Amino acid sequence: MRGSATDPRAMPGRRSARSAAGVVASAALLLPLLGGTPSAGAATDDTGRLQRAFASASAEYHVPLSVLLGVSYLQSRWDGHGGAPSVTGGYGPMHLTDARTALAGAPHHGGGTEDARGDDARAPLHPEAKVPENSALPVRLKTLTKAAELTGIPAARLREDDSANIAGGAALLAAAQKKLGEPLSTDPADWYGAVARFSGADDSAAAAYADDVYRVIRSGERRTTDSGQRVVLAARPGVAPRTAQLTRTALPYRSAEGTECPASVSCEWVPAPYEEFGDDYGNHDLGDRPKAQSIRYIVIHDTEGRWDGVLNLVQDPTYVSWNYTLRSTDGQIAQHVKAKDVAWHAGNWYVNAKSIGLEHEGFLASPDAWYTEAMYRSSARLVKYLAEKYGIPLDRQHILGHDTVPGPTTSYIDDMHTDPGPYWDWRHYFDLLDRPFEPSTGKNGGLVTIRPDYAANRPEYTGCVTVGEPCSPHGSSEVRLYSQPDTSSPLIKDIGLRPDGSSSTIDVNDVASRVETGQQFAVAERQGDWTAIWYLGQKAWFQNPAKQPTAVHAAGTVVTPKAGLDSVPVYGRAYPEAGAYPAGVPVQAVSPLPYKLLAGQKYVVGDLQPGEYYYSATFTTDSHRVVVGKDMYYQIQFGHRVAFVRAADVRVEPSSR
Repeated sequence: MRGSATDPRAMPGRRSARSAAGVVASAALLLPLLGGTPSAGAATDDTGRLQRAFASASAEYHVPLSVLLGVSYLQSRWDGHGGAPSVTGGYGPMHLTDARTALAGAPHHGGGTEDARGDDARAPLHPEAKVPENSALPVRLKTLTKAAELTGIPAARLREDDSANIAGGAALLAAAQKKLGEPLSTDPADWYGAVARFSGADDSAAAAYADDVYRVIRSGERRTTDSGQRVVLAARPGVAPRTAQLTRTALPYRSAEGTECPASVSCEWVPAPYEEFGDDYGNHDLGDRPKAQSIRYIVIHDTEGRWDGVLNLVQDPTYVSWNYTLRSTDGQIAQHVKAKDVAWHAGNWYVNAKSIGLEHEGFLASPDAWYTEAMYRSSARLVKYLAEKYGIPLDRQHILGHDTVPGPTTSYIDDMHTDPGPYWDWRHYFDLLDRPFEPSTGKNGGLVTIRPDYAANRPEYTGCVTVGEPCSPHGSSEVRLYSQPDTSSPLIKDIGLRPDGSSSTIDVNDVASRVETGQQFAVAERQGDWTAIWYLGQKAWFQNPAKQPTAVHAAGTVVTPKAGLDSVPVYGRAYPEAGAYPAGVPVQAVSPLPYKLLAGQKYVVGDLQPGEYYYSATFTTDSHRVVVGKDMYYQIQFGHRVAFVRAADVRVEPSSR
């Protein structure tokens, strides 16, 4: 969605002496290995400070260092985020929550003019529902207060000081272990129940969270944090947690019966209602996927609201729907619509009919409101499961952001959503999908895959709080495009968004002149530290210095207009030709967008598929039809959003310069 509420176009996740001594001794042994002993350059090199803070808190609160590091990694990947809260009001490396400070939100699909169905066969749907206020905060959203009580450290310091925050997290783990009646053991295997309780979950998500922590402990991790701190969790492959501890917490670990989720996540069934009301019905359509029509896309959204309120919305029959919601604090998943049915979420009926929509608790226009590692990992497991089950390729032409779904026709372009936006870490997400964006050829491959360093890549945006005002500097997945190889030149224009030819902006919701991590484009030219690509019918330039590249070389297949054609039309949906429609199904216009694919230009191919339309404009399913035409379409990466061209209009060739 458009994330800025002030944007006029906006719409509005038992101590024993022996145990204690063992922990202290273990920490003392680790300190020389992990930065505990000052080096000759200690006066100028403080990159081991955070590692020492973990070791110190481990010793003080008698929590195994691997457990403390593993929990923190699942919460924040050890980042402090400069004291800024996550999407659920969590602070610091341990993600201590104080949801009184969490951001308020508007409903993802409400308060604007975007039609989540995007189906010309029906009157536009503009739900007016608002996210309900949460009357009581669950335990998982107020752990910072408890940490302050346990440690005596003021809440403000727990928010702002990473070392204090780590101590607060260690105190919470120790308190959970004591409450379970377990000793403060030096063996990380003895802390499974406490780790589960740390999540704050009151359902099977706690066990799924604990399992993830122990996966990290077994595999080990190392990285440099957002503040330049080097942190290492040495692999402990032999750790086998005592999972039987969880029975004492009354938290069973299983996905609800009937949910379509992998076994490695916690999943509950919160159904979206299929009901009639007045002359309409909601909030999805019954289907027979993948038998009658293929599922080709997974669409990544953010909720623009908090978990409880958003779940209330999807249970409103007069509202819209999506297939899954993911919780930020612990990665819990709720399924709402079966994969066989068609949810209303993408604003383009062709994409809706062939996609599964995932909403992630979060806020587009809040760069400092970061997503947790627990949610990224849970989402990646769900996407891998769905991709394997339905044969969905794991690439950026099939794993779409809502911001890369095209407007189905010209009239829809301006109202299409822009979430999850520039602050969703696509590079890390695809690493978790086991599909990292790596070079696939040498310099003469003819294509590039956009791949900036998320933390170091900090383009300026405006409009996060007030229109025109700068957003907080933050890492980003997106790279800005210029009309010439010079940052003082005009930004690339989008005639679909601005038919009057007016300039693009750096507003956080303006996707006209931005490319995104994982997207692939054909190279048009190179000059020094600049690369030009074909984009929206234009040559678009972005900075790509060799010392800090924002793209890597790639090879693949492209389309270009057939010989003799000066240009070919571009479409926002791949609908059948008129002759394919049976009696009783209204013919849908094959309506081009206001763009042209010009002779000499090349665009990367995603799919070849026949024109297809799912007619389901009635509550009863007897009139529903899947219409498949003979006209074939190529899906291409045309601009920030994908698009379609008729196969009859283009020729296909391998990429080359």
